[in-house]
Amino acid sequence: MSTDKAVEQVIQKHKASGKYITVDGIKTFVLDEGEGEVVFCIHGVPTSSFLYRKVIKELAAKGMRGICVDLPGLGLSDRPTDFEYTFPNFARFLARAAEVMGLDKYHLLIHDIGGPIGFAMAAANKQKVKSLTILNTWIDVVNFKKPLPMRPFEIPLLGEAELKTITHTTWKLGFKKAAVHNAEGIPEEEISAYVDLLKREDDGAAFLKIMRQFDKSEEFRRHCLQAVEQVPYPVQAIWGAEDAGLTYEHYGQEIKSAANLKEVHKLEASHFLQEEKPVEIAQLVMQLAKSSKV
Repeated sequence: MSTDKAVEQVIQKHKASGKYITVDGIKTFVLDEGEGEVVFCIHGVPTSSFLYRKVIKELAAKGMRGICVDLPGLGLSDRPTDFEYTFPNFARFLARAAEVMGLDKYHLLIHDIGGPIGFAMAAANKQKVKSLTILNTWIDVVNFKKPLPMRPFEIPLLGEAELKTITHTTWKLGFKKAAVHNAEGIPEEEISAYVDLLKREDDGAAFLKIMRQFDKSEEFRRHCLQAVEQVPYPVQAIWGAEDAGLTYEHYGQEIKSAANLKEVHKLEASHFLQEEKPVEIAQLVMQLAKSSKV
């Protein structure tokens, strides 16, 4: 059984493996390991760079440099009350973070709300993108419907009440039921760390702002599609096929069609496939990177 002390030790270890940069005045945490071509990983909710810790370690072992920036309001980054917590602004923020770190070109690896954010970032920075790997996400932002467990968070008062019910105990139950296909081998203190990294000093207030500002405009959909239509870089999709929320049958096929892919790499994993299949993800990213002519 995990303890609060064991969970904090996990977070401190995670913190020690990364660094802080300042992006437009915001203290921003970055997980950054390895050397070589950069794989810029974009996380979703209710997660942070912690979800990519295993993938980044595998990328580093394969001679690449894995980077994941904690979005403002999540993980170990600042949670400013006056930040615009929207997908387009997150895309601009991450592009600025790449500039601050001196990244001229990078391979993108995107997931969850990091999908629309990453599509927007890629569409606006095509000359910097060397390849694009898409994990469980969506691209038709106009017609997207949040999975049932996430819907309460968009409603004032109900969302705040729902967030209070997320504890180490309740999160572990949901994590093992919906987030991963097989939690065996994932220490309980690492599972619980997601809760503490979500809430931190603002008790999750920024997370609620994010959940209430999903861009569902036709203009943003067109912008996202520009990241996968007639682009100069190779694109692939890797799917946790056991994801009951963002199912392969609906969202995987949506991505396959939008990006005109011949196939989608399906893995026996659920929504947090980075926890279960880091080796496979890193291998497929590296293979695509080798095929890039950009």
